[in-house]
Amino acid sequence: YFFMDISFIHHCFLQCSSVSIDTRNINPKSFFVALKGAKIDANSFAKVALEKGASYVLIDNKEFYVDERTILVEDTLRSLQDLAKFHRNYLAIPIIAITGSNGKTTTKELFQVVLSQKFKTKATIGNLNNHIGVPLTILSFTKETEIGIVEMGANHQKEISFLCGIAQPNFGYITNFGKAHLEGFGGIEGVIKGKSEMYDFIFKHNQTIFVYLDDSIQAQKTQEFNRFTFSKADLNANVYFEKVEANPFVCLFFDGLTIQSHLIGLYNASNIMAAIAVGNYFGIKN
Repeated sequence: YFFMDISFIHHCFLQCSSVSIDTRNINPKSFFVALKGAKIDANSFAKVALEKGASYVLIDNKEFYVDERTILVEDTLRSLQDLAKFHRNYLAIPIIAITGSNGKTTTKELFQVVLSQKFKTKATIGNLNNHIGVPLTILSFTKETEIGIVEMGANHQKEISFLCGIAQPNFGYITNFGKAHLEGFGGIEGVIKGKSEMYDFIFKHNQTIFVYLDDSIQAQKTQEFNRFTFSKADLNANVYFEKVEANPFVCLFFDGLTIQSHLIGLYNASNIMAAIAVGNYFGIKN
């Protein structure tokens, strides 16, 4: 038994159809990663996964070695994360990361709808947005994917920084800095600091951030950045909205267009504006 290097694991992964961490939904030719849960050690399911049609199983307990289709590593979670980072570099596609206290999933869905008009896009499924979900999302991207959209959740410091290290986004958007997960972050200042780790990553790697200028925290924190801005107050924004209303569905007016959405409530307006701005940036005009 020996520990495999990440390029070998990636070579095996590329021969598979999908990644699975649950033997209850194994697809034929899938790549099964045995993760230890609080109650269950998935290493014990390695044999079952292969019997159900998995091409390879990744384990970190040699007692459950089956045959040459078993890849033994020191820590399956870390290997999953390393594999995702390796795969991200292998694909070298533009990745847009989204975080924030509220509206992440809605915004991700909106970005997906807009960008898929012109590009083959792939986005986070549901809210698989943590230290396991983000790697799984990246591993769902293929050579066919032209833009990846990755949602990132966090409830304490250093989490977004860690997830950005895996996804290495070229673009970022923070929906807002709200009062969600205050305990983990230690108050609103902690929330702002924690979510802003995305800004730190984007700035350090000279990438681009999408900024809602009417949110004073976003506007102030990104002054030095490569940024693409949108606003309903600042005429100098890259995308300026003349009017935004909700009765009850959100309706936006910009650039001679009227955009009628299917979303209710003004709290959704900034998410829709962000999606329009992102579409604008990527040359989607209608």
